[in-house]
This record gives sequence, C-alpha cells and structure tokens, in this order.
Amino acid sequence: MATIRVHTTQNVTLEYQVASIGNRIVATIIDNLIIVAWVIVVGLVVFKLLNLRDEAGAWTMGILCGIPYIFYNLASEILLNGQSIGKKAQNLRVVRLDGTAPRVGDYFLRWLLRIVDMQLSGAVAMVTIAANGKGQRLGDLAAGTSVVNLRAQAAALPDPATLAPPVGYQPVFSQASSLSDHDISLLNQLLDRATRMNNYDLLRETADKIKALLGLHTDLDDAAFLRTILRDHYYLVHEEPALR
Repeated sequence: MATIRVHTTQNVTLEYQVASIGNRIVATIIDNLIIVAWVIVVGLVVFKLLNLRDEAGAWTMGILCGIPYIFYNLASEILLNGQSIGKKAQNLRVVRLDGTAPRVGDYFLRWLLRIVDMQLSGAVAMVTIAANGKGQRLGDLAAGTSVVNLRAQAAALPDPATLAPPVGYQPVFSQASSLSDHDISLLNQLLDRATRMNNYDLLRETADKIKALLGLHTDLDDAAFLRTILRDHYYLVHEEPALR
C-alpha cells in the first residue's frame, strides 16, 4: 500500500500509510447511513408533531434534514480533528502534507470540491485518488491534504521493554489511556528524534500538544513529561487490565 512522507515544521519526517480506496468507500457508506438515519428519525418526529401538508411543516422538515445533509462532512471534520464518524470507524484521518494541522479553510476546500469529487457516484474521486498516488481527491489536491490510515501506524509502537514500569508503579496521568496507538507511535518518534538532536523546540511543541489534547498541567520538564505519558499509557492499557 502506498505511503506518504510528511515533513513537519520541526524538520521531522513522519511516514503515513495512505488510506485505501476501499477504506474510504466504507467510511463514506457509514457516514451516508448516519445521514439517512437522521433524515428518517427527523421525518418521523416532524410527521408526528406537524402536518407535513402545512407549509411550516415542509420548511421545518427541509431545514432539519437538509442542513445536516449538506454540512455533515464539513462540521464533523472540523469538530473531530479531521475525522467524520465513518473515518473514525475506519481509523482514517485528514492530514496536511506540510506537517501542520489542517485549518478550517482546508476542510472547507475539501467540502466545497466534494460536489465535483462525488460526480458519477464518486468515480471522479476514485480516479483522482488512484492516479496521484498520495490518496488525494480533487479537494485534497486543492487543500494540500491527504487521508491516511491510522491503524497502520500501530506497528511503530515503542519497544515495551523500554516502558515496563517498576513493581508497584502508580500512573501519574490517567488521561494517557485515552491516547490511540497512532498517537503513541507519533509521540515516541518525536520524543526520540528531539532527544537525539537536542531539539528543544520540538520537545516543547510536542509536550504542549499532548497537554492540550489531554487537558493537563504539570511542572515536569518536557522530556520527562512525555516519557511519563508513554509509561502511563503502557501501564494503563497493557499492564493494569492484566492485573485485574
């Protein structure tokens, strides 16, 4: 399967596996089923509460069904950090090829050009994705983004031997258990690269992102904090369940 290399602003190269067309089709089907379910539920509720033959009822039905249908993909990618519910189910995410976080404008471009990409039952998007080799449909080409498979990054997890806590270990940050294998893989890569290169800016940037993601505040220095997060995650996800 094709891979792409993303060069971050801190001169770190990360390798991602491009999401397959099959995964993206399944994600789209899941999203469409969610929209259809919403339309059915809203339709039944409006039908029960209002007379659909009445103009007000028709307008209410149109607004409650139409707005989510039109804006679902844009809103979900903005609110869920590059994922819709379908993408989350398939472990897919939108990323920028320059290593920075996608901006609202990027999601807007992807959403706007979705109209063109979905022509001929999505054939335009599938041909574009297959042709460019970076998992990009027209919306991605315009926004400088791609869709990657997060599950494929799990193979790059840290060596468990380096994370095994001592007997009687008590985790410091319980929130570390909410990180995905992909998050831990990237964190391990960035920590390793930053410490080997004495790149304190990268350490600080990585620590700040983890703190923001988990809602944490600590006086630990950046390197110690990140190592603690790795160890806590390993303990909470792998060792603690085995002890129960």
